[in-house]
Amino acid sequence: MKLLIIEDEASLRELMQRSLEKERYVVECAPDFRTAMMKIGTYDYDCVLLDIMLPDGNGLAVLEELKKMRKKENVIIISAKDSIEDKVTGLDLGADDYLAKPFHLAELSARIKSVIRRNHHGGENRITCGNITVAPDTYQVFVGERELELNRKEYDILLYFMNRPERLVNKSTLAESVWGDHIDQVDNYDFIYAQIKNLRKKLKAAGATAEIKAVYGFGYKFTREA
Repeated sequence: MKLLIIEDEASLRELMQRSLEKERYVVECAPDFRTAMMKIGTYDYDCVLLDIMLPDGNGLAVLEELKKMRKKENVIIISAKDSIEDKVTGLDLGADDYLAKPFHLAELSARIKSVIRRNHHGGENRITCGNITVAPDTYQVFVGERELELNRKEYDILLYFMNRPERLVNKSTLAESVWGDHIDQVDNYDFIYAQIKNLRKKLKAAGATAEIKAVYGFGYKFTREA
């Protein structure tokens, strides 16, 4: 899961980043309006943590742009402006939640999990495709009743596909979502091929009925039935 923190206060931004990275999120940051607009125009995220008060613009304009672009990011507004008007405006523009500063990091984490679960998993704590089940809260994977041991990147790749069954996934988009925005600077994607090869081998050996299929010239597709 890849997050974007849009927050101008450096100490808070860094604290949020460290905390969320410990929870195994891929975390990107934007300290101002200009960087935020560049980021959302170039990359995709699972959730955006959006401060309203930015030094060079209004965070609500970022939210408006996301919706104009028809992007699917979950958005949690995080702002010191705890007014009813700001909450209503943000929610009317399409934000999924609103968290007033100051807040506890544990509450921030819970809010992120809640909006992702609500919008991606239909409110369920576990994700199932075929006979594969992923428990995001505990980072566990099961094939049937047996737990499957995966390394960090194999798990992240599988979770990405589990959230997008039957959809064509471009290899560059997959790389950015699992490794971070900077990965678009690499010369090739051999590191992805190696991780997916090992993941496919483990799923097949465990008797998984869903499969990651290569789509020539594009990327991959996760199908519910192998």
